[in-house]
Amino acid sequence: MKVLMVLTSHDQLGNTGRKTGFWLEELAAPYYTFKDAGAEIVLASPKGGQPPLDPKSNEPAFQTELTRRFEADADAQAQLASTVRLDSVSQADFDTVFYPGGHGPLWDLAEDKHSIALIQSFFAAAKPVALVCHAPGVLRHVRTADGRPLVEGKKVTGFTNSEEAAVGLTDVVPFLIEDDFTAKGGIFLKGEDWAPYVVSDGLLITGQNPASSAPAAEALIAQLSNSTK
Repeated sequence: MKVLMVLTSHDQLGNTGRKTGFWLEELAAPYYTFKDAGAEIVLASPKGGQPPLDPKSNEPAFQTELTRRFEADADAQAQLASTVRLDSVSQADFDTVFYPGGHGPLWDLAEDKHSIALIQSFFAAAKPVALVCHAPGVLRHVRTADGRPLVEGKKVTGFTNSEEAAVGLTDVVPFLIEDDFTAKGGIFLKGEDWAPYVVSDGLLITGQNPASSAPAAEALIAQLSNSTK
């Protein structure tokens, strides 16, 4: 099993003067879910190299056993410091792709032509795609083979309007995932704020928030193992 994980290269939280990036738990939890299942993992980002970590995600209140494991893992840290450029990867080399969140993807990956084309190529090849928290927002401009929004008519989730309001960033983010998906005809489903919640619809797996990142990775592994039976 070969897994591509795509991280943001964007580090500015709108015009707040604060930093953002990827959310550590949303990388660490799926990373070890895949690694402990024997997967080969490649990390990519639009700019390559070291992607920006949302500093808030490494505050004590948000650290977990797996974030600490990742921070202490020299191999993982070396891999993170040298992510490959997103425009250099091909879906043909992978079984699946997973997008961790953090607010960063709303600015860069959601608008990145290479990311859009990559996701479309995974679906065209009938390979599953999973995205968690803010990362489902990268589906914003992804389309089906017949030119319709990918999320149209699909059951999806992502960071909710109420969760965005709770962190005080409703007016900072470039768009609200729940509103965007609903406007495109997506069937937006959600669980309780901050509780694990994962939705699967065909090849598409989406998780609502940081707590959903490991369950989303587990759902992805289950789908891959079913497809090979």
